[in-house]
Amino acid sequence: MEERSTHQLEEELKLCPDFTKYYEENRNTMKEDALAVLLQRLLDEKDLKRADVIRNSNLNEVYAYQIFQGKRIPDRTKLLGLAFGMKLNFDETQQLLKSAGYAPLYAKRSFDCIIIYSLVNNYDLMKTNDLLYYYGEDLIG
Repeated sequence: MEERSTHQLEEELKLCPDFTKYYEENRNTMKEDALAVLLQRLLDEKDLKRADVIRNSNLNEVYAYQIFQGKRIPDRTKLLGLAFGMKLNFDETQQLLKSAGYAPLYAKRSFDCIIIYSLVNNYDLMKTNDLLYYYGEDLIG
């Protein structure tokens, strides 16, 4: 069976008269583990070690390992810390946020604007936090 797009599923959901039937027919398309799967794929593609990523993200080690195992969903800021820890680019970071159910980075938000600038200029977390601090924004990690 051909995989349907998110848009197709949303349209079917809007029109469905019986939610139970819809849910049972489409349950296998729901991606509850999308974040952990994406994190592992990124680790593999970039040949990264979890310990290095965690150290570079300023996250608590136990908490971060739980994120990688799919046992925890971090808040958006902690997820951005992982993005910097993995040295993700802008597009990869947007995908990471989406996979966890968060809003993508938005250039009209001051915090997000700084993050976008930092990502496209390959800033590390320390330099990004310096910029966030300078503009009075919350820090990452």
